[in-house]
Amino acid sequence: MTSEKTPGQPDPSFAPRSRSGLSQITRRSMLGLTGLAVAGATMGAWPRLTGTDIPGRGSNALNIAILGTAADAAARQGLVQAFTAANPDIPVQVQAIQGADWKDFFSKILTMVAAGTPPDVVYVATEGAQLFADKLAEPLDDYVRRDAADMSDYFDDVHPSLLEAFMYQGSLYQLPLDWNAANMYLNTTTFAQAGLDRPKDDWTQDDFSATLRALRKARPADFTPYYWTNRLFGGVVPWLYANDTSFLTESKASGGDWLWDRFYPKDPARATRGGGYQWLAPNAEDGRVVETFDYLRELVAEGLGVRPESGGGNALVGLFGNNRIGTTPAGGYWAQGLHDAGMTADQFDVQFFPRWRTQRHQFGAAGYAIMRTAKDKDAAWEWVKFCSSREAMQLAIPKPNTTPTRRSMVNESFYAATGPRHWKVFYDTLDRFPTSGPIPAPPQQAAVETALMKNVSTAVSGSSAGVRTAMGTLQRDLELALRRNT
Repeated sequence: MTSEKTPGQPDPSFAPRSRSGLSQITRRSMLGLTGLAVAGATMGAWPRLTGTDIPGRGSNALNIAILGTAADAAARQGLVQAFTAANPDIPVQVQAIQGADWKDFFSKILTMVAAGTPPDVVYVATEGAQLFADKLAEPLDDYVRRDAADMSDYFDDVHPSLLEAFMYQGSLYQLPLDWNAANMYLNTTTFAQAGLDRPKDDWTQDDFSATLRALRKARPADFTPYYWTNRLFGGVVPWLYANDTSFLTESKASGGDWLWDRFYPKDPARATRGGGYQWLAPNAEDGRVVETFDYLRELVAEGLGVRPESGGGNALVGLFGNNRIGTTPAGGYWAQGLHDAGMTADQFDVQFFPRWRTQRHQFGAAGYAIMRTAKDKDAAWEWVKFCSSREAMQLAIPKPNTTPTRRSMVNESFYAATGPRHWKVFYDTLDRFPTSGPIPAPPQQAAVETALMKNVSTAVSGSSAGVRTAMGTLQRDLELALRRNT
C-alpha cells in the first residue's frame, strides 16, 4: 500500500518553539464508536461543504479538528490559552465536528479535503491511523529527529508498543496521547453472589468459561454473564489475539530503526520492532479463527454470552452498574464511567484478558495527525509536541476517563477517587505482555470492519457447521474490502 503522493518534508532550519502538550479526545469516547463504515466510496462521492459550513474558513489560525460539539471546543479554551502563552506567534482554533461516530467524523474530514478546506491537525484513533497515514497525514520523522532532546522525556515515559501502532511503512505519523487495552472488567457484586474471587492473573479460557457458568447459576434470569459488542475493539478480536491468530494476516513493514535505536535501545522487544503493522490479506478461514468464533458461538448458545450488537454498547455502563452484567472487555476509560454511574471502587474490578494459546492483548490509542495540506506544518508540529508534554497531558487527562500513554501518570492517586483496586492491570498489560498489538485497521478499515461486523452475528448465531460457512463468506468479503482504494 503506497501513498498517492510523497509527503512534504519539514524545514530543518525551523527552531522549536515549545516543549509542552495536551490531548483533546479521550479513548473512552472513541471506544463507543463503530469506526468509519463508509466502504468503497471516493472523495468525489461525498457532498461538498459550502463556505458557511466551515468555521474559521479563511483564517490564518492553526485549525485543530476534534470530534465533538461547540461546547467541547469551548471547554478546550484553557488548552488553547496555555499553548498560546508558550507560542504567542501561533494562533489556534479548535474546530469541533459533530458526528454520531467515527464514520461521520472521518466522512466530514474527507469532505473538507475534497472541498479544499481541510483542517491542519486532526485527532485520530487507531481505527483511522493508517487511512490518514496512507492518504492524508504528514510523517513526523524529521521533526522528531530534529527535536530529539526535547522529545526524550516523552519517549522515556511511553511504552514503545504504543508508538509502533502509529508507524506506517517505516515512518511515525502520530504521538499517542491516550490508549486503552481490552482488559476484562468484573462486577464484584455478582462475583460475590456466585462465591467467586477475582481470577488469577494467568487465568485461562477454560477458567473464564467456568466463571461464566458459576455466574449464570447464581443469577439464572435477567442477567448476562459476558457482554460483548460487534466491532473491532472489544469484540471478537481480543479472543483471536488470545488464540494467537487474527482475521487478517499480520506482519510488519521494514524500517523504523531510526526511532527504536535512538529512543528505545534497551527495549526487551527491540528485535521485534519494525516500521509499522501491516494487514495485507484475509485470514478468516484459518483453523484458529474458526475455533475462536465457534467458542463464542458456544457461549451464546449456552446463554453465557450475549449475541453481540453493533456499536459501542452505549447502555452497557448502566447495565453493569445495575448488576445485570458479570464481565465485559473494556479499558481504563471505564473507571470514570462506572464511577459516574454510581459504582463504588469495591463494586467493580479489572483483570487481564484470559489466556488461551497466548495472553496477547488488543489495544487502541489516539493522537494528533498533521495533515499534508496544513498551511504551516512547523506550527502544527509545535502543537503536536506541546500536546505530548507531561504538564499538558496532566491538564488534559485529570481523571481516569481514559488511560494516559505516559506511564508516570498511571498511578494510585489517579484512580484514588474511582478505583478499580487493581488499576495496575492497565499499564501492566503492555509491560507483561509486550506482544500485545493494536486494532487491526489497514487503510481500508471502513470496508474491513463492515465485512467483519456483517459476518460476526451470522457466525455466532447458528450451528458449529455454520461457523465455517460464515468464515468463508468473511474471507471473500475481506478480499474485496482489501482491494478497495481508500
